[in-house]
Amino acid sequence: MKLRPRAADALWVGVGAAILALFGLLVLLFGKPPGPNPQLEFKAQRVDLVGRMQLDLVSASEAEKSAVLAVTDSESQAFADQARASTANVERERRELVELSNDGGTQAEKDLLAEFSRRFVEFQHVDDELLGLAVENTNLKASTLAFGPAAAAIDEMSAALSRLVTANADSADAKKVMSLAFGAEIGALRIETLLPVHIAEARDSRMDEIEAVMIQEDEKVRGDLAGLRALPKLGADADLAVATSRYDQFREIERQILELSRKNTNVRSLSISLKQKRKVMLDCDEVLSQLQDSIRKEPIEGATYGGRRFEGR
Repeated sequence: MKLRPRAADALWVGVGAAILALFGLLVLLFGKPPGPNPQLEFKAQRVDLVGRMQLDLVSASEAEKSAVLAVTDSESQAFADQARASTANVERERRELVELSNDGGTQAEKDLLAEFSRRFVEFQHVDDELLGLAVENTNLKASTLAFGPAAAAIDEMSAALSRLVTANADSADAKKVMSLAFGAEIGALRIETLLPVHIAEARDSRMDEIEAVMIQEDEKVRGDLAGLRALPKLGADADLAVATSRYDQFREIERQILELSRKNTNVRSLSISLKQKRKVMLDCDEVLSQLQDSIRKEPIEGATYGGRRFEGR
């Protein structure tokens, strides 16, 4: 039977439509672009977490150093807060990584993460002690007193004693006045010059020695001032009264300086930063590097490694 032209055309159109429909169905079923490999995505997520932990550890360390070296309480506190915030980020990321590792990490990864957790606890303990000391700034406060009010009191004492010597230059006791006045001034200056040494000293035994010298000099100063008051015309002298008052003021400031210096928070925090903190920081970073490398080397099923295809177990 011979088909008419229009019937043949209709048949071909129908066949073509059927082929197109079949092709569309095949595309829908098998032509969907492949999504990311779940294993690869899982690996990338953990590698990224370890990298963020490393960055936050560095941020915490830098902020801690800034807190130690800051020159005001407000700056020290601000940097200490930054350091604690970065450390808190590391802890949050560590917990997230523990959960991921428990879901599908290798035993090597879990072991390294446990090792990091142990070292990170030590890191936190050192950090807490260090930052607590850094924000107190006792050595800095002691230096401010030494080079400020203490120095001013000694300057006023020296000026009063100089006026006293000048006013009595022609008296019968001129030489004695000069000797006692200069003795008191020199002794006070010796104590003043020992203050910065005491503030910078880290050893308690050495601070004991410095304070012993200060006590000896103080006895000499007080003896010379008492000798001046014992002279007939100087018992009620105004300049001598000023010199004695300023020295008493200096001694009170000195007491505050020594108390602050004994706490030694700046010296101690700097020592911890350069020694213990540096060590625990390097230890933590080393373990994180090993952990990241271990995760990166985990084989992925279906992936090729050096020309060999990993098909799983």
